[in-house]
Amino acid sequence: MRETYSTISRLFAAALLGLATSVSVAADPPAPAAAKAAPTDAELIASAESAAPASVGKNATIVAMDADGKMRTLRKGTNNFTCMPDNPSTPGPDPMCMDAAAMEWVHAYVSHATPPAKVGFMYMLAGGTDASNTDPYATKPTASNHWIKTGPHVMVVGADASFYEGYPKSADPDTSVPYVMWAGTPYQHLMAPVKSTAKAPSPPTGATAK
Repeated sequence: MRETYSTISRLFAAALLGLATSVSVAADPPAPAAAKAAPTDAELIASAESAAPASVGKNATIVAMDADGKMRTLRKGTNNFTCMPDNPSTPGPDPMCMDAAAMEWVHAYVSHATPPAKVGFMYMLAGGTDASNTDPYATKPTASNHWIKTGPHVMVVGADASFYEGYPKSADPDTSVPYVMWAGTPYQHLMAPVKSTAKAPSPPTGATAK
C-alpha cells in the first residue's frame, strides 16, 4: 500500500493534475526562506475532506504521505471512499476522494496497465490544477497537447466505452459542461464540473459497490 500511494501521489498528481511551472534559478540565488511548518494531521484531514461532500468526507479513510515518503493512514473510515489532501507541489488546491473502484483505476493508470472494467467515482470539489486533455502522461503544456484549466469537478472512470459516447470528446472542450478527458485512450473518463460541494452529485449506481 505504501508503494501504491507513493506512486499515485507522484505520478497521478503530475500527469492528471499538472506540475507547478518551473521557475528559473538566478546565477546568485537568494538565501532560502525559513522552512514552512508541516501541516498538522488535523489540517491534512480537513484538506482531504474538502474534496468531497461533508457526508462522504467525514466518513472516508484519510491517507497522506510524510516528508520521508512514508504513507500514513490518518483516519480509518467507515465508507467506501479514500481521501487524500492537497498536493503542495501543484499550483492549485487538488485534494481528491475516490471510491474503491476508482482507486483500482488510478493504480492501473500509474502502472500503465489496462483499467479494470469497474465504474469508479472521484470527487475533486476543492478544484484541480491544469492538465493535458489528450495526453494522460503530459506534465506540462505544449503547442499540441491541448492543455486545459479545470475547476471543482467529479469524475466517472472505468465505464464501458459506450457510456462516454453521449458526451463531448473535443480536444479543446468547454470545461463548463461535462466532457470526456483523454478520449480514445484506455484512461478516458468523464469530467463533470460542479459549482459547490453543497450541490455535488451522488456517485452513479454501482460506482461504490464493494
